Amino acid sequence: MSRRILPLLAVAVCVLIASCKRDAAPGPDVWAVVNGKPILRADVERAYRSRVNADAPDPSHEEELSLQINILDELINSEILLERASEMNLVATDADVEEKFTESKSPYTEEEFQNKLKESGLTVDDLKNEIRRELSIQKLLNREVLAKISITDKDISDFYNQNRAQFNVAEPQYRIAQIVVTPRPDPSIHNRKNDKATTETEARQKAGILEQKLKAGTDFTQLAIDYSEDTSASTGGDLGFIPESALNQSDPVLKKTVLSMKVGESTALIPVKGGGYRILKLLAKEAAGQRELSDPQVQQGIRDMLRNRKEQLLRAAYLAELRDEARITNYMARQVLESAGKLPN
Repeated sequence: MSRRILPLLAVAVCVLIASCKRDAAPGPDVWAVVNGKPILRADVERAYRSRVNADAPDPSHEEELSLQINILDELINSEILLERASEMNLVATDADVEEKFTESKSPYTEEEFQNKLKESGLTVDDLKNEIRRELSIQKLLNREVLAKISITDKDISDFYNQNRAQFNVAEPQYRIAQIVVTPRPDPSIHNRKNDKATTETEARQKAGILEQKLKAGTDFTQLAIDYSEDTSASTGGDLGFIPESALNQSDPVLKKTVLSMKVGESTALIPVKGGGYRILKLLAKEAAGQRELSDPQVQQGIRDMLRNRKEQLLRAAYLAELRDEARITNYMARQVLESAGKLPN
């Protein structure tokens, strides 16, 4: 029997040694490998720098490592999805990438754009590669996830009937959009034309021009996207529905203006306390009371919510299935565990 056991032990030792060799990190800067493709420490640290607020207090060592582990997991998922997109011939074309690159660059001056790249540690080629990844993954998800989502009229009516109380509006609400012009430009806020006033005189002139454009029939949403100096510029100035009680906390003149407006109407220039001007548009208003299923806005709101829910579910299931099929080794997580919460420099 001993003669049989010894060869088996020898085989087991060989397998263990081979396994250890196979699992060893290919290099000190390789933090994960996905189907043979390495993800480098530099990839994680670059993404980490882009997410940490430089003006905020420094995170603890444990907080830093936790965020880096989460980022690494996101990069692993991204690599898995990108490989599947490549297998299905869904990689974004050069034309797709150039169009998205131009769009992402347009809100900035050339100097601002170069500073953004420098801050994030990216080159133009790095950014274009990232855009290609994002577009390719989105094309994959559009085919494999979004195309499978179907929300029926029965789904909508069932949700409404089960959640009828949610559609009882307690007080009047006003959906407002705005265009803001300020004499003190905020470098973190951008509009599509990268157009900003820098003095009170410039702000008055710019606001006056926008007011005349509106009177001439120019679309409010497009003007807000192109010229508004507010975070809402990206959504065409849309602030969503605001309860009447919230208006009580604002300037009494502003409340009076909103309450007197008709849907679709825009205001004249409204001076902003501290400098600058605002133009408002009333997009919609809702009276207090029960909103019925026959209301198109109710139906669309339910449809969007159900679609978002199902998208999140199918996206998670699809990714889980791909991860089961992938060969993944997370060396960073292993190092953190083995070092009891530390990471070698």
